[in-house]
Amino acid sequence: MVTVVLADDDALVRSGLRALLAAAGGIDVVGEAADGAEAVSVAREVRPDVVLMDVRMPGIDGIEATRILVSRPSPPKILVLTTFGSDDYVFAALRADASGFLLKRARPEELATAIEAVAAGESLVFPEAIRALAAHAAQGSEQEVPQRGEGWARLTPREEAVLRAVARGMRNAEIAATMFVASETVKTHVGSVLAKLGVRDRTQAVIAADEAGFIDPRTPRAPSA
Repeated sequence: MVTVVLADDDALVRSGLRALLAAAGGIDVVGEAADGAEAVSVAREVRPDVVLMDVRMPGIDGIEATRILVSRPSPPKILVLTTFGSDDYVFAALRADASGFLLKRARPEELATAIEAVAAGESLVFPEAIRALAAHAAQGSEQEVPQRGEGWARLTPREEAVLRAVARGMRNAEIAATMFVASETVKTHVGSVLAKLGVRDRTQAVIAADEAGFIDPRTPRAPSA
């Protein structure tokens, strides 16, 4: 069972999420929180696998709560609830080391799949998040071409292709299907990319790629196999 804490200031939203996850099976809601401070407290107490974190909450918001939780030893994975189109917190959530993003209009099966994915160590980065990164960068008054470290030169063509696929929001199984290789092979390529770029996870790899001008933020998500 994947254990989850629900953090949202709307009690009805928490109730609905709990019901959806109970129906999905394989996921156990072990705690709830109405704000960021409570989310930190509850997560420390029950040590869930995943915290489903709303960003807009009173007091300590979801972004700050994420920063606090991921700074602790053996932190839970943070799956951020966002509306993307109207949410100004996407860039901050990426920087706070959230493991993934979930649209509030997501279908129940997508909710369960996303939770299971981040619990298993996968990061979910969607094209909207990449566009948010680009928009944030464009706010600067001076646009400089970023310098890439030596790790970029060491990426193989296949690793570059895998990184671009990750930046388009594709999971390992989808990448494997489009490249006609095994999922384990994709996992190996992802691990190599992380090591060469000196980053911790897929989300940080996408941030590094965006900052280095490696990816096109307008690139649409590839269709699932």
